[in-house]
Amino acid sequence: MKKMFLKLVLLCLCLWRLDGVFGGYEVKFVIEGDSFSLNSDLTEMKDDDVIQWRFGDENTVIAEVNKRADRITVYDDVLDGRFRDRLKLDNQTGSLTITHTTTEHEGFYELQINSEIKRFRLDVFVQESVMEGDSVSLNSDLTEMKDDDVIQWWFGDENTLIAEINKRTDRITVYDDVLDGRFRDRLKLDKQTGSLTITNTTTEHTGSYDIQINLENKFFILAVIDEVKSVSVKEGDSVSLNSNLTEIDDYPIQWRDRLKLDNQTGSLTITNTTTEHDGDYKLLMFTGGRFSSKSFRVSVYDSVHWCGPTEAVIRLVLSALVGVATVIIVVY
Repeated sequence: MKKMFLKLVLLCLCLWRLDGVFGGYEVKFVIEGDSFSLNSDLTEMKDDDVIQWRFGDENTVIAEVNKRADRITVYDDVLDGRFRDRLKLDNQTGSLTITHTTTEHEGFYELQINSEIKRFRLDVFVQESVMEGDSVSLNSDLTEMKDDDVIQWWFGDENTLIAEINKRTDRITVYDDVLDGRFRDRLKLDKQTGSLTITNTTTEHTGSYDIQINLENKFFILAVIDEVKSVSVKEGDSVSLNSNLTEIDDYPIQWRDRLKLDNQTGSLTITNTTTEHDGDYKLLMFTGGRFSSKSFRVSVYDSVHWCGPTEAVIRLVLSALVGVATVIIVVY
C-alpha cells in the first residue's frame, strides 16, 4: 500500500522586503515554525570575550557567553518562557539560533560583544497556501475586538491598504478598487475578530499580507496555486522540479530541504528518491515586482511495481504472444 504523503512545503522566502540593514539594525525574516540564526560575525571568540543577547523593548537578557568564566547560559524562563528549549548558542562564535519560531519571537534583538553593540529586527511570517478558486482566511488571533481597536490589512510590496475596521467610529471598509480591482467582491472582514477572508482566489492574490492591530503587526505569506504538475520517478532515481526560469538574476530562490539547487534557474533536484519523498511540493518565487507560485506532485514507485517504457513494450508484446499461444492451444 502506498505510504502516506510526506508534504514538504518548499517556499521561497523572497519577500517584498529582503533581508538588509535599515535604520541601524539588520532585518531578518522567517516562516513560523522554522529556525533562524542571528550571526555575531565572529569567526572565533577570544579568551576574554563576553557576549550577551537581549530581546524586546526592555532589553531582556536571553543568553550569554562568558569566555573569562568559561560559562554559557540561556535564560529559558524569562518573558513567560517564550524561549524555553528554543535557544542555541554557538560556543565558538557566540551566534544565536532560535528554533520552532512563533510570532511571539518577533521583535528587536540586541547583541553586545564586550563594548560593541549590533541590532536585529525579526519578522515572523505565517504561511498559507490555497488552490486557485478556493477561499482562504487570514486570522487576526483576536477572539473579540475592543471598542477602541483599529485594524488595517495591507498587501504587497507597496503596502497597499485593502481593508480596515475602526471600532471607534463603528466603520468597516474594504477597498475594492485598489490594485486594478483584483480584490473586488472578494474581501470579507469578520466584524468580531477582524480576520480577513479572500474568496475566489487567483494567482494575483499571491504575496505578503500585513495586519496592523493598533500598533502591533502580524505578517502572512499567501501562495495561490493555479495548477499541480505531476511527476513520476522510480525509487532510487533522481527527479527535477523545474522553476521554468532561464536565469535567476539578482532574485534569490530558496527551496527548503536537504536538496540540490540549480544556482542559475532555481530548479530543484531530489536525488536517490524513496517512497517517503512521494507527495506535494510548493515553490514560491519573487521575480522582480510580483510573486508567483508553482505546485508539483511527485509519485515515487518502488522497483517491484515499476517498469520503464522499454520494459512496458516488452511486457505488452509478451502478453500478446501468450494470448495468441493460448488461442492456438484451445483451437488445437
